[in-house]
Amino acid sequence: MDYHVKDLSLAEKGVLRIEWAEKEMPVLRQIRKRFEEEKPLKDVRIAACLHVTTETANLMITLKAGGAEVYLTASNPLSTQDDVAAALVKEFDIPVFAIHGEDRDTYYQHLYAVLDKKPNITMDDGGDLISTLHKEKQNLLDNVYGGTEETTTGVIRFKAMEKDGVLKFPVIAVNDAYTKHLFDNRYGTGQSTIDGILRATNRLLAGSVFVVAGYGWCGRGVAMRAAGMGAEVIVTEVDPLKALEARMDGFRVMPMIEAAKIGDFFVTVTGNINVIDKHHFEVMKDGAIVANSGHFDVEINIRALEELSISQRDIRDNVREYRLPDGRNIYLLAEGRLVNLAAAEGHPASVMDMSFANQALSAEYIYKNHNSLKPKVYKVPDELDFEVARLKLNAMGIQIDQLTDEQKEYLSSWEHGT
Repeated sequence: MDYHVKDLSLAEKGVLRIEWAEKEMPVLRQIRKRFEEEKPLKDVRIAACLHVTTETANLMITLKAGGAEVYLTASNPLSTQDDVAAALVKEFDIPVFAIHGEDRDTYYQHLYAVLDKKPNITMDDGGDLISTLHKEKQNLLDNVYGGTEETTTGVIRFKAMEKDGVLKFPVIAVNDAYTKHLFDNRYGTGQSTIDGILRATNRLLAGSVFVVAGYGWCGRGVAMRAAGMGAEVIVTEVDPLKALEARMDGFRVMPMIEAAKIGDFFVTVTGNINVIDKHHFEVMKDGAIVANSGHFDVEINIRALEELSISQRDIRDNVREYRLPDGRNIYLLAEGRLVNLAAAEGHPASVMDMSFANQALSAEYIYKNHNSLKPKVYKVPDELDFEVARLKLNAMGIQIDQLTDEQKEYLSSWEHGT
């Protein structure tokens, strides 16, 4: 296949939405301008498995401006924006293999399609490209210089592969860049998760009990935004440090089994499996609304909910009602998939601007340095992280101080004392 999208006639709408997002992505615009002049990725084949959104489209256009051959597939069956996919194919000549709502078989056919282009660099959001390469397409590994990973979930997977000695090429953990996780995970996930819940339910958050499972950067953002909407926020955690931080930030902290009895809304953002399980559903209130904003649809034990229920129906777009034998109803949003992308549009463009700037610069870094990189997970080099922050400040018209020579000498010396 040269491409596989829903409908090319949607392209005109997609172009307008890509332009709208691009207006809020000044860092990527600055990188694209340099890429157009220098062509640092000339003839490099890049396979990307990312959410097919307007922001991702601008990253693909930037990579192509840098000389790369770019192939894009979706990292989640429900996150594809079909008009954007059509626009990339028709107006920007970038092959896309993604259809909103595709089944699992089609999802993997699309993964195979971009991998069969024999990529030199992979870009992952969740790790499916790299894991598929290692498990099913090992004959293509020799072509790969390295990869990048956008999410906490994917970074965890690749660090496990590195620990087991099976990772075959270097991976840059874009997720761990300060300009990514601080802004994307906290502000992006915080706002877009609330956006997805509100679009799906049209329920009032003020005065409700809102349970957040996990207090990493994403959980911090969701809790902060829910509290800002007037909800009483409860955090559940397994990490004592994060639990303590949540309490010091003003939130109630308790085990999920206790929170399950009083929560009105539940959001999982842990990256782990069965965070909300059968015994939690058994004590939830009638009308409890359950959503996931972690990458994979494993954080909520949907099979257990199905087994507990006596009937199910789709009551609204992205809202499935499960009726239990005692008459209680529990509502699952977006099939337990990423509610911020399945029921809304994902992160605002101004946030993804920094995340995708890190992706573009990391791809350039891999190409220039792959001969010296080992098959392990690397953090984004500080100089790239600082460059993204500098470009963002420049775009915002903000200037900062510079260290004087005297200050540099003082900070590098051990001889100064009281």
